[in-house]
Amino acid sequence: MERFSDGEMEAQQPYAYWLDGTEKISGAVKRKLLSLFGSPEEVCLAKKERLAPFLTDVQIQALKAGKARGEEYYRLSEEGIAFYPFYHPRYPERLSHIPDRPFGLYVKGRLPEEKKRSLAVVGARNCSEYGRYLAESFGRELAGAGVQIVSGFARGVDGLAQEAAVRAGGSSFGVLGCGVDICYPSSHGRLYVEILEKGGLLSSYPPKTPPLSFHFPPRNRIISGLADAVLVIEAREKSGTLITVDMALEQGREVYAVPGRITDRLSDGCNRLLRQGAGAALSPAQLLAELEQSVWRGMGGAVERDKTERGKEALSEEEAALLELLEVTPLSPDGIRLRMKESRTLRDISLPDTMELLLGLVLKGRIRQTGGFYVRI
Repeated sequence: MERFSDGEMEAQQPYAYWLDGTEKISGAVKRKLLSLFGSPEEVCLAKKERLAPFLTDVQIQALKAGKARGEEYYRLSEEGIAFYPFYHPRYPERLSHIPDRPFGLYVKGRLPEEKKRSLAVVGARNCSEYGRYLAESFGRELAGAGVQIVSGFARGVDGLAQEAAVRAGGSSFGVLGCGVDICYPSSHGRLYVEILEKGGLLSSYPPKTPPLSFHFPPRNRIISGLADAVLVIEAREKSGTLITVDMALEQGREVYAVPGRITDRLSDGCNRLLRQGAGAALSPAQLLAELEQSVWRGMGGAVERDKTERGKEALSEEEAALLELLEVTPLSPDGIRLRMKESRTLRDISLPDTMELLLGLVLKGRIRQTGGFYVRI
């Protein structure tokens, strides 16, 4: 297929949109048609006789029935949605080299920057407090170091990592299993808006496409495809997260997993990945250092590992000691007081002073209060 000038590219866009939305023709066949006919317009307007050697009657009928879709293309910009077929100069370079790349990509917000480091963070929807803590920690610290966070905008690990990333002032990109004009899950309404301000939402499905279950596995190849490596935080032995891992390995991406307890079923998938040779992610700093030495070696502009720490308010000696006692599982004041008795710095502190220290840590964003319990974040 010939390369188009800017004017020709825009003229072809309605036809590319029309062709992309034809459901009964695979992406591979659509690309083959373009190579044979030269342009989306030639494919869409070709007579049945010209198409018959390459398409079935059902496929030809589906293609012709989509003519009205071409006219819908001009309404995309009104909804803040861009469409990039695979040959468009703004189509992500990382996706250009993966097997079964999407024929077209719909974008609301912006695309990941090609020259910036990018990491996919995926994991269990029904994650534990351990998984929640890790997703928020890795998302916040990595984004604070300038790494773009890519995920699936799902409940649990995906959404938590993305939320932490944008609230740390970083960039995040959600790959949806529906149209980019649909917020799914609906509980992520605020995150939907925040990501559009700090990054973008992407999909291979046209606007108004509902979030059907069979849409999600194929979109996983885009999550891993847009990233330089994949980090898994909690996954069961058989889960959708491991589909992303399989696709990442097929694409030649490095995979890292956070270890978990051997008695925890939510860690079975991660522990199996580690047994099979995945890299161990033990902390954001350690992961950044490893990625810098392997995946990102030679990219230039080393990540700012201490950027997030510099932005945090300093802790007093007592606050730092108390923070060390807290975990990712909630603790009551009584439970905290019991641990304080074993600390030389904290054992003589009164209950009122303890509550004041806890309040200070909450205000400084180091811990979260949930009801009458406190948890490290």
